[in-house]
Order: sequence, then C-alpha cells, then structure tokens
Amino acid sequence: MRKHIVAGNWKMNTTVAEGVELAKAVVEKSAEIPADVKLIIAPPHTHLYPVHEVVEGTGVGLSAQNCADHEKGAFTGEIAVNMLAGVGCEYTILGHSERRQYYGETDEKLVEKIHLALAAGLSPIFCVGENLEEREAGRHFDVVNAQVKNVLNTLTAEEMAKVIVAYEPVWAIGTGKTASAEQAQEIHAEIRKTLAEKFGALAEEITILYGGSCKPSNAKELFACPDIDGGLIGGAALKADDFIAIALSF
Repeated sequence: MRKHIVAGNWKMNTTVAEGVELAKAVVEKSAEIPADVKLIIAPPHTHLYPVHEVVEGTGVGLSAQNCADHEKGAFTGEIAVNMLAGVGCEYTILGHSERRQYYGETDEKLVEKIHLALAAGLSPIFCVGENLEEREAGRHFDVVNAQVKNVLNTLTAEEMAKVIVAYEPVWAIGTGKTASAEQAQEIHAEIRKTLAEKFGALAEEITILYGGSCKPSNAKELFACPDIDGGLIGGAALKADDFIAIALSF
C-alpha cells in the first residue's frame, strides 16, 4: 500500500511569524486527516526551526525547499543537508522546475544533492516535469523519463525506497491551468513504468505526487487516479483550510 502524501511548498512566501501561524493552523486542522494520509510542509529556510517547534510530535512532516550540492565549505548563501537535518527536517524538495529554470540546476547537480540528502537521513521529494513547448511537441514522456533516469537510476533500491517523486507539468504551475486527470494519470503511469525498468517491483511502492495547480476543486478527481498518490501543493498550501481540504480528497 503506497503512502498518500500531501506536501505544501510555501516557496518564497510568509514572514517567520506568518509561517508559524500557518503551521499552527495546519497542525490544529490535521486532526481531521485520515491516518493513511501524511501531511508535509516546506517553509522557507528562515522558518524551519520555529516551524519545527510547532510540528514536532504532531505527525506533520517538515521539509526544506532545497539543499546545497556540497557537504560543507566556502559556499556563501547555501544550506547544507546536515544543517537541515539539525533543525528537524525529514525531507527536502529537489529539482523543482523553478530551481531548474531560474537557477540552472542540472541533472548532474541533482545527483550530488540527492545522494547528500539521503546520506543525511533526509527523504528527497524529487521533482520532474515538462514545459509547455515540450508538451506541445509531444516530447513530455522523453523529457520526464530522462529526468528520472539521469538522477534516480544512480540510486540503489534501498535508497530509492526513501524517495518521493513529484510530477509537475511546468506549464500548469502557478498558471491556473491543470493537467486533466487523464493526462496526469498517463504520465504518472509512465514514470512508474520507467522506475520499474531499474527497480522492478519496488516501483509499485514508490509514492508519486502530482504538482501543478492542484486545489480543493480538482484534487478529488486527480487523487482517484490509480498512479497518483497525492499532491505537491503550491499556492493552495498557503491557506490551511485549502491545504486540509486537499488532504481530505482521497
């Protein structure tokens, strides 16, 4: 039985005080969530420790939004995996399309990051997805499969078992557009098939999330698909009521 996960990526939003209040609201409302659904929140780095104090012992998981591709050293402005683990993170998002697009993150860098994260005891939420041009050219399977293979095929089965995959159609992030349930299921099934080529039966146990303007109004239809195990939520994660409503959509 794969885990159902709803993860909230707050991106570069909220002050520390606002983030603490949002985390408190999520924790308070998390009592409504069925036991088989895991909530994870990913605040900005500045918020991680105070938010950890809010969520510790509640069952709500804490994720970073990124990590450095080096263990330590003269890398001004970067945050190392052991620093994240030290403030209570259990997860880190890696390979988000905004990191790939705006900050030039390559598959090679992501290989370094995912191995460091796993060695520090963090579970990576590894993002893959195609942009609009690639989708319209019919290259979405090729693009996503390459992202999966280039990074995840460097892992052992034991390591892969700790990874959560998130498919995000880049053309649907923050645009209000959403992949149809049929489109989303099709590519989730393709990702699982690609994972099975390397990891065999383990692919059936890997949680694959949908990320791309997932909200209370469409979550139920998306989560009803057999290969969609939850969501990586952006804007809707900034309102506790919406975030919880999505988690209640299974």
